[in-house]
Amino acid sequence: MRIQHTRVSVRIPATSANLGPGFDTLGLALDLCDDLSVEATTGAVEITVTGEGAGSVPAGEDHLVVRALRRGLDHAGAPQTGLRLQATNRIPHGRGLGSSAAATLAGLLLARGMISDPDALDDQVVLQLATEFEGHPDNAAPALFGGVVLSWMRGAVARAASLRVAGDVLRPVVLLPTATLSTHRARGLLPDEVPYSDAVFNASRSALLVHALAGAPEHLLEATEDRLHQDRRAPGMPESVELMRVLRQEGHPAVISGAGPSVLVMAGERTQLAPLVRRFVGDPAAWRIAEVPLRTAAAAPVVG
Repeated sequence: MRIQHTRVSVRIPATSANLGPGFDTLGLALDLCDDLSVEATTGAVEITVTGEGAGSVPAGEDHLVVRALRRGLDHAGAPQTGLRLQATNRIPHGRGLGSSAAATLAGLLLARGMISDPDALDDQVVLQLATEFEGHPDNAAPALFGGVVLSWMRGAVARAASLRVAGDVLRPVVLLPTATLSTHRARGLLPDEVPYSDAVFNASRSALLVHALAGAPEHLLEATEDRLHQDRRAPGMPESVELMRVLRQEGHPAVISGAGPSVLVMAGERTQLAPLVRRFVGDPAAWRIAEVPLRTAAAAPVVG
């Protein structure tokens, strides 16, 4: 395998995983994207980052995009090169919006764009390699395919299927706090076992959510109920979880986005939600509220 293209760019979206009951299984892509470009060089790694993470993310071989890109080249049997990477980051870090999955996917797709045979890094291979980085495919799958995606593991193999979403069901609104929470800490708050009744409850709500997305929006509030992870993570993000509860009591299908602490309202309007948020949170200035459309386009590298 040889390097055929020395300049490649890619746009990768933010994602929200779990969507309430679909823990580690359901996710959607949001039209909030990082833009990255790479140039193959004969020198060392050079990284320029603007936006989110500028000044705090690693500046060399430890950068997640670089690590994923090199893993992609290795998998394809292509030679390693020097890299000049430029990243314009818009996806907030540490907020449950899939920033690490986006970085991983960006590196793998940039590698695809560089090599002479892109099929060596087809979608299934990219999903698998991203899952090996992430530990589960629930963010990588929607970032790769766009829309709402169901993902699962068949043994050690990552699988994904895009779900049909009726046009009038989703109107995502992201409630973004300045506070952050690491995925590692959020997972550490979860028990090793859950009651049988809670598992049955979430299985029924996950199935109902698929039905609601397909064209039954009247079920969306009930379909986003959860008993497995959100309340158990409250010690790590008490204000986010309580805000979610308040919004749900007011009839809004709100969930914790991924590992949090962002809150995602699956269908809402900023003008309706902003007064509720201002009345409830301790410091309204510490929260941003944005309508962010569902992103349906698949991610793919652009050569040149």
